[in-house]
Amino acid sequence: MRWENLSDGPRRGTADAALFGADAVTTRVFDTPEFRGITFHEIRAKSIVNRVPGASRMPFEWTVNPYRGCTHACVYCFARKTHSYLDLDTGLGFDSQIVVKVNAAELLRRQLASPRWHGDHIAMGTNVDCYQRAEGRYRLMPGIIAALRDRGNPFSILTKGTLILRDLDLLRQAAAVTDVGISVSVGFVDEELWRTVEPGTPAPERRLDAVRTLTEHGIGCGVLMAPVIPFLGDHPDQLRATVRAVAESGATSVTPLVLHLRPGAREWFMAWLGRHHPHLVRRYERLYAEGAYAPKWYQRRITRHVHELAEEFGIGPTRAGVARRIRVPEEPEPAAGPTQLTLL
Repeated sequence: MRWENLSDGPRRGTADAALFGADAVTTRVFDTPEFRGITFHEIRAKSIVNRVPGASRMPFEWTVNPYRGCTHACVYCFARKTHSYLDLDTGLGFDSQIVVKVNAAELLRRQLASPRWHGDHIAMGTNVDCYQRAEGRYRLMPGIIAALRDRGNPFSILTKGTLILRDLDLLRQAAAVTDVGISVSVGFVDEELWRTVEPGTPAPERRLDAVRTLTEHGIGCGVLMAPVIPFLGDHPDQLRATVRAVAESGATSVTPLVLHLRPGAREWFMAWLGRHHPHLVRRYERLYAEGAYAPKWYQRRITRHVHELAEEFGIGPTRAGVARRIRVPEEPEPAAGPTQLTLL
């Protein structure tokens, strides 16, 4: 493996130096059911705050990614290509060879304290999920959130992982001193589709339960309705069912995003499509003939439909890139009884 190439994309100039040395890698396997078949590569990174390339469509400039590779195993994941920078397989290897930046929290705390850091918004979960299954063992996010809280640094988290509820108290503390944006990704509520395209994730209804719990505890939470999968998850009845479920969860917003197929993800997804839905292969080849993104007319149709449904059910879209100010009351009203947080 080319460990010297561990980065979130091509690097230029003096920043080309390796983010850690090959002698700093510890490889582990755990003989437990939840981690069977998964290999963890523990590393001590040299940098944890990454600048988003200027040509990116992302509405933020800085990210923190404590993991590389993802056990959620979503067949469409756009981050698969990043595994090729390490000479790792972008298919099963992306799902089962997980890089863990074990010093992420201490490194972040050091970088936030640097006089060169100006307190810009930091986005997390935008490459691979920071609340994937590995986080249950490595517990990197509590230290990361605490570092951001202590510096009053604004941040946002996007996740499909219900494990975020474990850090509810830390999120409330951070929200009291800075801008915090939380979004949960739920592209559809179709159980059969979920089992085939997102086999390592919590079920959509469990994710919406997490939205409900966050909202009930004063953490405003939006839903990124992503991805809307053409010809498999875009039927009007499916869109209606999903938006209705999002509304019932108490989400503050719903924002649709149509499936995009970048190199690395495209090959893996199309191979999956050929096995499970061969009759759709030609339709996908035509729809994505111009590149990674579906045609504008298709994206606009989906967006318009979802927004109409959102208005019907009483929720609205989030403006891209805006972190919501989550205000936590200093003296919350006492609950009627004990609350059980469900992580499964």
